[in-house]
Amino acid sequence: MARIEGIRIKNYKIFKEITLGKLSNLQKVDVLKPLTVVIGKNGTGKSTLFDSFGFLSDCLAYGVEEACERQGRGGFEKLVSSGSSGPIEFEIYYRESSKERPITYELSIELDKKRRPFVARERLRQRRKGQKTGWPYSFLRLEGGKGEVWAGESYESQDAAGKVNVELTDSRQLGISTLGALKEHPRITRFRDFIRNWYLSYFSPDSARSLPLAGPQKHLNRHGDNLGNVVQYMEREHLDRLKQILKRIADKIPGVQKIRTERSQDGRLLLQFNDKGFKDPFYAQQMSDGTLKMFAYLILLEDPEPAPFLCIEEPENGLYHKLLEALAREFREHVTGKHHSQIFVTTHQPYFVDALEPGETWILEKQENGFSAIRRAGDDPKIRALFEEGIPLGSLWYSDHFDKR
Repeated sequence: MARIEGIRIKNYKIFKEITLGKLSNLQKVDVLKPLTVVIGKNGTGKSTLFDSFGFLSDCLAYGVEEACERQGRGGFEKLVSSGSSGPIEFEIYYRESSKERPITYELSIELDKKRRPFVARERLRQRRKGQKTGWPYSFLRLEGGKGEVWAGESYESQDAAGKVNVELTDSRQLGISTLGALKEHPRITRFRDFIRNWYLSYFSPDSARSLPLAGPQKHLNRHGDNLGNVVQYMEREHLDRLKQILKRIADKIPGVQKIRTERSQDGRLLLQFNDKGFKDPFYAQQMSDGTLKMFAYLILLEDPEPAPFLCIEEPENGLYHKLLEALAREFREHVTGKHHSQIFVTTHQPYFVDALEPGETWILEKQENGFSAIRRAGDDPKIRALFEEGIPLGSLWYSDHFDKR
């Protein structure tokens, strides 16, 4: 399964320029871990970092102009870093699998003459087989919707036999969206599908308490209002998985013995919880935020076809503090197990951080110029030494050992 090894963000809100992990021009830097967690004080940009992934996903799904307006972003002028006229830039360094050569995706968004956001530049690059040095070869290169693309799986030769000149009809749409729909561009298709299948959690317990129409659904949606539909699907297709989830919930949340779905007379779906000691069941509308949230995360992690990249903002909200380390371990078991997904988390809860390792933990900090910088906890010798002595990272963070002095 594809994984992001590094990402660079430039001129996006509070991020004048930040880099996490390895890039094509930063080859001596460690790649991002399968579980990557970003911490920081209020106002340092944790929500902005989460939103940057959502913005990229929305650019693919809706085009850059609409993406600038979605989720209350307020348009390009509100997104571009203060004092900068743009462009907003993203660079993603990823591998389709551990055996594949890495690919770099570059995206630059500016305003056109009519002050509308458009895709100014877009590029996909990869080194040829056997190429050890030099710049990776561009197999997609567009400027303002015009450029070149190399068809097929192979672009190893120096000649232009596989090169095709292209011009998109709408420069507000990503080239990977348009060209990725064509079977002659399988590499672009795989990258497009990689981003399209990202899961960004906007889970709300209130949404999970809604009463959707009955009908099994395979995947949990971003807000979690189809939680009952997913349980209905797992009851039918993956009952053993559902039983394992219930067992794990019972270990973490005492009393919960059984969870099942019930169809109301008007065709609505009720999520029913049986609690030890009570004859009558409880429904999702009566359950605590923490119980619903923990259940939703376990359902998400047990998806038979999991998303390659899951981004979760502040999973600790509504959870009992002793559940946080258990949740962090669930996340790590997911990314290191058979699924091979990648999970990206933002948090401000030391109890969650206590379960992490230095290489998994990144620290956002506000600089004197008002913009934020980011660094990996594992790159700090002092933090590594204290962690190796047995002091958990959350305790080090709580006692201000992460602060630069």
